[in-house]
Amino acid sequence: MEALKKQLIIWSAVLLAAVAAAFLLPRLKLLQDAGYVLIGWGRWEIELTALTLILIFIVGFILFYAAIRLTALLIRLPVLLRQRKAQAQADAAFQRLLHGLREAAEGNWEQAEKVLIEGAALSGQALVHYLTAARAAHQRGALRQRDEYLKKAREVEPDAEVAVKLTEAELHVANEDFDKALKSLQRLEKIAPANAQALRLMHQVYTRLGKWDALTRLLPRLRKNQALLEAEVRLMELEACSALLREAARAHDPKTLEEAWQKIPEPLRKEADLQAIYFAAMIEAGAGDVIEPELRRTLTRHWNETLLVLYGTLELPDAAAQLAHAETWRKRHGDDPILLRVLGKLALRAGELDKAEDYLTRSLEKQPAAETYRLLGDLFLRRGESDKAAECYRRGLMLASKAVIEEVEAHPEGG
Repeated sequence: MEALKKQLIIWSAVLLAAVAAAFLLPRLKLLQDAGYVLIGWGRWEIELTALTLILIFIVGFILFYAAIRLTALLIRLPVLLRQRKAQAQADAAFQRLLHGLREAAEGNWEQAEKVLIEGAALSGQALVHYLTAARAAHQRGALRQRDEYLKKAREVEPDAEVAVKLTEAELHVANEDFDKALKSLQRLEKIAPANAQALRLMHQVYTRLGKWDALTRLLPRLRKNQALLEAEVRLMELEACSALLREAARAHDPKTLEEAWQKIPEPLRKEADLQAIYFAAMIEAGAGDVIEPELRRTLTRHWNETLLVLYGTLELPDAAAQLAHAETWRKRHGDDPILLRVLGKLALRAGELDKAEDYLTRSLEKQPAAETYRLLGDLFLRRGESDKAAECYRRGLMLASKAVIEEVEAHPEGG
């Protein structure tokens, strides 16, 4: 508006100057002695100097041009005034937006909501007004008002469906309404399947709802779209697959466990923690003989103490053959105390008591353990040597009690 005023003043001044020049030029003596021009028009004749004629042309052109500019400005004036008014309203709405965002940042939810809604109708950023107002309404527990603002946000900018649905899902998650959040995310998935924030929210919802099967299918997309750090995705993969296996283990059905195991991506099936869960669940379900070859091959490729202990819990019809398989591992792992204990356990089950005593005694020399003492006590009982058995059980109990006391001292109550 200031520019318009300046233009009106400038061209009015030019017009007045031109009029003044046209009035004063004929009275200047210089112009009367600067040549002679005669213009005839019918019975009319005009006599003037050449310089006067030139100046008249110049002044006339200036008058003509100034008049056109002034007329154009006057014609545009109503439009410019409306634009000025609209700009003033937009500036006011923008200031309300800033005010509302500041109030929201300070936690003044009711005031933020009021200011934002007052400025929404005249703002060029109405979507931001309504979405922020929806968050403010959510924070103060006005869920019906929140949903109304989300609806208005969708109406003012139909192309902003992703932003609206994402906000809706985030608010449902914040309210721990995971079923509604999942519905919003599933609709959002159809229009923005690679949205990183939507994928992160979906992971959170699947985790809280315990939908482990769906979560395992989601994880490759999290990695592909870089929605999370690689380390985070890896940790989530292990967590989801572990939960999937534990959920399948509740059925105590080998077929169900095998189906769950096959759903896990092949690279993850090489993780020792997941293997331990799977093998332990299959053994508990009575399918130890089914997984024995795979467990044995796994131990041969990747030595792991947990898997070794699980191998020792297998009760196969041919205990001697099982012992023979396990003894081959001594070539690479020598007198590993855990291996010696497992060998002693298998020898005891196979009825080879002397060999079992040798393995268990050597294991205790390497690493005393309550479980090893128990096994050795069972061996002496089978021989009828009750005094030796009682001494082994006593030592095992003392060792176990010492471990419990140390654990309690390391983690005192309230510490």
